[in-house]
Amino acid sequence: MVTSTSRIPSLDDKHSGTPARLLDEAKVLKERLYSNKTLPPSQPRRQETPVLPPDVDRATFNKAWSDLKRLLGDENVDLNDKPLIDGWYMEHPNTHDAFHILDQEDLVSCGTAYPGSTEDVQKIVKWANRYLIPVYPISMGRNLGYGGAAPRLRGSLLVDLGKRMNKVLNIDGHNASCLIEPGVSYFGLYEAVQKSGHPLWIDTPDLGGGSVMGNALDRGVGYTPYGDHFANHCGMEIVLPNGEVLRTGMGSLPGPNGTDNPCWQAFQHNYGPSMDGMFTQSNFGIVTKMGMWLMPATGHQSFMVTFQRDDDFEQIIEVIRPLALNRVIGNVPQIRNVIQELAVTGKPRSAFYDKKSPMPREVIRQHAKKMPFGDVSWFFYGTVYGDDETIAKSLKTIKDAFAKVPGMQFKLPQELPADHYIQDRVDVCSGKPVLRELDWLNWVPNAAHLFFSPIVPTKGRDARLVHELVTSLHKKWGFDSFPTWCVLGRELHYIANIVYDRADADAKRRAMGLMREMIAKAAAEGYGEYRTHLIFQDQVASTYGWNNQALNKFNECIKDAVDPNSIMAPGRNGIWGQRYKNRGFEMGVGQNEQGGFAQSKL
Repeated sequence: MVTSTSRIPSLDDKHSGTPARLLDEAKVLKERLYSNKTLPPSQPRRQETPVLPPDVDRATFNKAWSDLKRLLGDENVDLNDKPLIDGWYMEHPNTHDAFHILDQEDLVSCGTAYPGSTEDVQKIVKWANRYLIPVYPISMGRNLGYGGAAPRLRGSLLVDLGKRMNKVLNIDGHNASCLIEPGVSYFGLYEAVQKSGHPLWIDTPDLGGGSVMGNALDRGVGYTPYGDHFANHCGMEIVLPNGEVLRTGMGSLPGPNGTDNPCWQAFQHNYGPSMDGMFTQSNFGIVTKMGMWLMPATGHQSFMVTFQRDDDFEQIIEVIRPLALNRVIGNVPQIRNVIQELAVTGKPRSAFYDKKSPMPREVIRQHAKKMPFGDVSWFFYGTVYGDDETIAKSLKTIKDAFAKVPGMQFKLPQELPADHYIQDRVDVCSGKPVLRELDWLNWVPNAAHLFFSPIVPTKGRDARLVHELVTSLHKKWGFDSFPTWCVLGRELHYIANIVYDRADADAKRRAMGLMREMIAKAAAEGYGEYRTHLIFQDQVASTYGWNNQALNKFNECIKDAVDPNSIMAPGRNGIWGQRYKNRGFEMGVGQNEQGGFAQSKL
């Protein structure tokens, strides 16, 4: 059982473990999180276990389970009939959503299968069609803030690809690419690249424990020039809902003498329609292998720019746009609000403010004055790349551009304390995965979070409109606002982070209300989420309703064609298929707001 004193698994012990270089830091982070925890390690379950999927009676399930054990081996299947333990980031569950916004016992699986190969995945898919039991594949289940390892349809069989399919199959130092399985974390890939001796970088998001493949398939981002992860994938192997295996790109052309095609990780496309995008944020197949491009190592210089006034925001965006479009800024930079600088110190909110209401701007200002950066409003974290001459020229151009904003300050990492957040940005922006971002989870007791993630043009007016909408709604629903902007040239990923106490039923209710209203009001202005938590997927999918829901109709047409039994992750990203559609499983506004407990009665 995961407790405050349980040993943190290392990367040598477990595919999802912590690299040796970060074990001491992980212990400190864990102790800090558990010191602010009031929930017990687990709570008694109230419903009969395992929870069954819809339309499956217990006798049929028991027969199916015996058959699955025969196919995979007893040691490679696990009933979800044990206590639900939330754990923490480096010791996360694969039984439920560790950051449950509904009840902890909601949206749980019936059990877990652990395939060890593409052939095992084929067996599971054919088994699912035989017994009409839905399956829900995960790479590692660490997309915390978006649903973790919880299946969208309660009672589905979780297919945990990471436990036994976690190999870096190849690193091509000449072609700067790799071929990986689903259970390879950013920590794992980084260590493998370092051991290879090739002068290559990986691209990593803020935290390094997630699946490289899973993040790319959910179209996540990192912070080097290779920060658009799906744009830097190359070639997939996929098990389709009927159990057949497909390869995309050049992998669809056989190599000589039965080998893999030598161009599979060199060119993304094939002859004819390019199918790769169909397998991102969808339920049309299970990806078992993926190629990723790696970045040749290069010189780099990170920096930070601060801005004094809240109202500078619109001008900051206008200054950034030409720098990003012309690639003077070489990476995917971040704009962060000053309150986040308080949160990443790891101190709880109570150290700054002892009332439940949103922290007033003046209180934030008073605490900021005591920090190394002083009384400012906005932080810009960027990195430039190349040789010394290129870096110097780029930094001068950036400083000159930002000088248009009165009161701006430009800082290099060596000008700030060794424990300042910028030091971790240096690592992340040069492809070295870290854990520091966990510190803001200490903000409230039993902290969990939801992400609201709309896409906004890199224009000051649009950015201000969305920011003011999000900020006002956070205030209305009683939450501190933690806005981060990831700049990808022509557009901004706005990441609004709702931090709530998962032991507080009212906080959960308000967090759900806030999410629902932000989704609706942002969409009404033309700004839609690029990904979202499980329970909001139906609502977000419905906002993409141009031409009488043409996109969603097309998705469901494909779903019914390739998966007529709807066994593959029904409901994921709002794609249901005829077997489950309009039966009360959708969770849009006013639809089954209580989730799985309501589903279990259908």
